[in-house]
Amino acid sequence: MSNSADSPGTGSSPERRGGFRPVRVLTVAVFALAGLIFFTSFNTAKGTNIRTDTSLLKLSDLIQERSRKNGELDESNATLRDDVESLAEGDDGSTKAEDKKVAALEKRAGTQKLKGDAITVTLNDAPANATAKLPGYPEPQPDYLVIHQQDLQAVVNALWQGGAKGIKVMDQRLISTSAVRCVGNTLILQGRVYSPPYKITAVGDPEKLQKALADAPAIQNYMVYVNVYGLGWKVTEDGTVTLPGYSGTVDLHYAKPVE
Repeated sequence: MSNSADSPGTGSSPERRGGFRPVRVLTVAVFALAGLIFFTSFNTAKGTNIRTDTSLLKLSDLIQERSRKNGELDESNATLRDDVESLAEGDDGSTKAEDKKVAALEKRAGTQKLKGDAITVTLNDAPANATAKLPGYPEPQPDYLVIHQQDLQAVVNALWQGGAKGIKVMDQRLISTSAVRCVGNTLILQGRVYSPPYKITAVGDPEKLQKALADAPAIQNYMVYVNVYGLGWKVTEDGTVTLPGYSGTVDLHYAKPVE
């Protein structure tokens, strides 16, 4: 009969019969960790499939719904503001000179409609299957093919530099406290969410506005991506247009120290 270590006879080594081995401890730890993961997944899922994108879709729907409600509130706020101003004009005790001064300030603040010659700049993501169109350039990373916050800001800044009297991004008028921000591939502007293509309309001298766009270094860099990877870029002269007045809140929000 064989006297190997696998034999159940007296030749078996003490380590295999009753010794305390680290391998056993590791095996127990792995199973314990797996059990903890299963329990955590079950508790998190609450009976749903956590491998689907349902929760993400619900979050997206919630954001879109909140954006829509914010738009409705802006419109309601604008209507109420017009009513208040109409009532105030009837019995505010101000002189014509004072009314004229207030009207000029409102126009500069962007809360009143603005009519004049305008141009529109349209930015759009590149096709998902875009490749480098010119030799010497690398194949695009996903980051190369989408509009970024700095691209939108570059256009807005260039238009102001070109003497724009007023600017509208998508359907909202910009004022001094407006912030053009992007999260992922979406634009968040004054509580509302937008997806590309992004349209920026500016009232001013069309020739000066277009020259300011062409001279801006940030836009010159953007144009490289337009020519190489196919990012969207279009500038059109719109003739005479009327920009809406800003209808949102003008309250400033800022951080406060903890008391």
